[in-house]
Amino acid sequence: MQALFLKAIFVTFVAISSAAIGFGGITSNFVRTEWPSVDIPLDHEAFAIPEGHNAPQQVHITQGDYDGRAVIISWVTPDEPGANKVYYGTSNKNYGHSAEGTVTNYTFHGYKSGYIHHCLVDDLEYDTKYYYKIGSGDSSREFWFQTPPKSNPDASYKFGIIGDLGQTFNSLSTLDHYMHSGAQAVLFVGDLSYADRYLYNDVGLRWDTWGRFVERSTAYQPWLWSAGNHEIEYMPYMGEVTPFKSYLHRYATPYLASKSSSPMWYAVRRASTHIIVLSSYSPFVKYTPQWRWLRDELEKVDREITPWLIVLMHVPIYNSNEAHFMEGESMRSVFEEWFVHSKVDIIFAGHVHAYERSYRVSNINYNVSSGDRYPVPDKSAPVYITVGDGGNQEGLAGRFRDPQPDYSAFREASYGHSTLEIKNRTHAFYHWNRNDNGKKVAADSFIIHNQYWASNLSRRQLKKHHLVTIEGQTASI
Repeated sequence: MQALFLKAIFVTFVAISSAAIGFGGITSNFVRTEWPSVDIPLDHEAFAIPEGHNAPQQVHITQGDYDGRAVIISWVTPDEPGANKVYYGTSNKNYGHSAEGTVTNYTFHGYKSGYIHHCLVDDLEYDTKYYYKIGSGDSSREFWFQTPPKSNPDASYKFGIIGDLGQTFNSLSTLDHYMHSGAQAVLFVGDLSYADRYLYNDVGLRWDTWGRFVERSTAYQPWLWSAGNHEIEYMPYMGEVTPFKSYLHRYATPYLASKSSSPMWYAVRRASTHIIVLSSYSPFVKYTPQWRWLRDELEKVDREITPWLIVLMHVPIYNSNEAHFMEGESMRSVFEEWFVHSKVDIIFAGHVHAYERSYRVSNINYNVSSGDRYPVPDKSAPVYITVGDGGNQEGLAGRFRDPQPDYSAFREASYGHSTLEIKNRTHAFYHWNRNDNGKKVAADSFIIHNQYWASNLSRRQLKKHHLVTIEGQTASI
């Protein structure tokens, strides 16, 4: 019976994995019974203010350098600047090191933010647990984080992927499910707080509540940020016309480490992965700073060290939902050929409040005067995955285009999050986890084979590398 069970698991993985390169897309018939798509009340425990005068709150960390030996620790003190140092070490409550941060604040209409601290902690050891303390006296708070392994082609690592989160009870379900996933860092594909759905001083207030809402995860592991349309906050009727004002003050990125000229786009290497973050709402056409930077960054990717190449953006390039249909076409026309040429493994996006996964397809032969008009199967193309389903108050995007286009492999209008568990240089396990009325259900799973290593048998033989086995069975597509 055990052998039959393991064989069934193997057959299921191979069948689902084949969907990554074949055709025959599925539109799920699951109907999500939504909790009310309204924000959690301000007095809910999810937004609890930490005890103590001027205690640090809204604590979050992100990677602080190019290679994973630094973090940027950020927090807010509500009443006064307070202490601006981070004390840290490898033993709990034994902090042998310290780092000095910067502090800033901003106004938004009549709202005045708390004092926002950003502190770079660098020269860390790889694959090490660090404890850190911020604040002073009875108001100090203590947390910890784990650094990634040193970059090498077989470094295993597990990422969570979340987008369009917001701060509803559906958002809380997504966050709780993610925190039980065992993932070590979050790839966040934009639209954080949805504070822009409020007016006047409540915009800033809802940035504060969201920061406290996600702190249960963001204080303990890095979230790699990308910005969405709800971070723009262009509100001339309030006298606010500086795009991304709140986001840029609150959420630091290590953009200088990758020689980017803007915190809106950047790159990092983490374990066996090279991660590129793009900005859908910054200029990206030919000769713009983002275009030039991406061209140069793709040249730096070394698949011998970081074989997995992942791109994050907010607006999906391939989407078959009525919501935001074809909004990513302009970026596709500029960058898709680069993605295919560079053999990007996966591109994660948000924006559409539903889940969708594509086959490996490309439309690089199309132009306005000739060429193929439709996407075609392309083994060098990325898998495009839309995970804009975190749980925000705008609700689900339930209207998919009919018939399902050939490029769409699986789609479902539900809330959830994804995980990508990289096993070695050749393959990784991917899961999309649906919030099934408050329960976590793995609704879409497949094994993804690395574009650089798994597709080249001679290279694998040269390195004496073999596919991992699943309970004695070799999964291969």
